Amino acid sequence: MFQTFLVQPIYNAFIFILGVVPHGDVGLAIIILTLVVRAIFYPTFASSIRTQMAMQAVQPELALINEKYKDDTMERSRRTAELFHLHRIRPFSLIVSAVVQVVFFIALSYAFFRFGLPNIRTDLLYSFVSTPAAVNQHFLGFLDLTTSHHLFLTILIVGLQYAVIKLSLSRTKQGGVSLSPAQRAAQEMQQKMMLYLFPGMMAFIAYSFPGAVGLYLAVSNAVSLAQEGLIRRKPL
Repeated sequence: MFQTFLVQPIYNAFIFILGVVPHGDVGLAIIILTLVVRAIFYPTFASSIRTQMAMQAVQPELALINEKYKDDTMERSRRTAELFHLHRIRPFSLIVSAVVQVVFFIALSYAFFRFGLPNIRTDLLYSFVSTPAAVNQHFLGFLDLTTSHHLFLTILIVGLQYAVIKLSLSRTKQGGVSLSPAQRAAQEMQQKMMLYLFPGMMAFIAYSFPGAVGLYLAVSNAVSLAQEGLIRRKPL
């Protein structure tokens, strides 16, 4: 089922794009496919970001509800649901956004590495998808997407991931909520861990895995920054 409904469609989309990009450039195909998927699921990602921005805005009211009804779980839940409904907050969109990204990454990796390139699995192609005339695994003629340890790509990904986390933290700060010194210190520690731990993890992945993975991560982070910039220009 995973292969039929997720891997095979992505594999066919990838092979189709590979057949129309100049010189069968695998890197260009990965970039285009990532952009297409992010465009298709733009409403989901936009809803996720707006939800996080709205949750940050209602933190003072949420804190009051939690304090006032701390001994009444049902009433606290009802009041929280009313608050979320009033401000059009959809917490489920956060889960959907994360699931979409993870599933796409797994399916793309499966299609790219398990099936192997430059070999094409013709038995998995739909009738309207033709085998590409050429398969070039050197992105723009110089970046070998099948090998690892690409320092420049790793540095690029770390920078983009740092920017994504920085932007994320800027919209999740507890504006307007009074925190104790201990709570403030714990919050700052958590933010620092996110700001440096995540880029560190991305650096390990980008440097250790083939360049195709790093290219996808770079494009995905760049798109995330662009989409959030667009969404912030259009407030709730």
